[in-house]
This record gives sequence, C-alpha cells and structure tokens, in this order.
Amino acid sequence: MTVHLNHTIVAAHDKNASARFLADILGLKVSPEWGPFAPIEIPNGVTLDYIDTADAITPQHYAFLVSEDDFDTIFARVREAGLTYWADPFHRRSGEINRNDGGRGAYFDDPNGHNLEILTRPYGSGG
Repeated sequence: MTVHLNHTIVAAHDKNASARFLADILGLKVSPEWGPFAPIEIPNGVTLDYIDTADAITPQHYAFLVSEDDFDTIFARVREAGLTYWADPFHRRSGEINRNDGGRGAYFDDPNGHNLEILTRPYGSGG
C-alpha cells in the first residue's frame, strides 16, 4: 500500500499574510488561491492550504525536514525577521537550537501561534 499526505488545512486569521509569512521564511511561493484557500506547495508535493477563520485557533505543529544548507538559509531568515526561536517544542530553551540525532533543529511560531519546526535529521534516525 502506498499512502502519501497530499494536503492539510491550516487555520489563520489572515490566510494571505500567514501563507506569505511561511513562504518567505522557507523560501517558497504562495500558489494562486484555490477556492477559499491560500496554498503553499512544499517541494515533496504536499500543500498547506491556509484558510481564514474568525474563531480561536488551536495551535498545530508543522515540522519541515531540510538539508543542512537549507537550515542555514532558513534559520538566517528566522533571525533576520527577529523571531524568537527555541531548541524545544515546549519553548523552554529560548535562543538555542537543538542537535538531536546528530542534526540541527529549531522551533518558532507563526503569526497564529502555530509551532513551526525546521530540522535536518528525522527524530530517531541516530547520529
């Protein structure tokens, strides 16, 4: 059996601003709106489809596996944007990155409170 994640819907108070925020940080493009969605296509074919909501947003976690070089580029954008970042998902180790499994990782929040992560090695991969 082959199963691939195709897309997920991401709640936002301003779908266009939120999609632009993530696209700018990751160095991607916001695709043309499709119905009520502002999609960002990730290079592996998964799309994050931002949708507007006036309701309270329950923060979700989105992790992006990146190369070492891409980590440097993305992490530089995080710092240049003046974003607070953490080494852990619980936001206890501010201003640090982690070195889990021999790689590097960092967490930061988007404008809606979603917990975003960049990492260079999948968890449990050793190292």
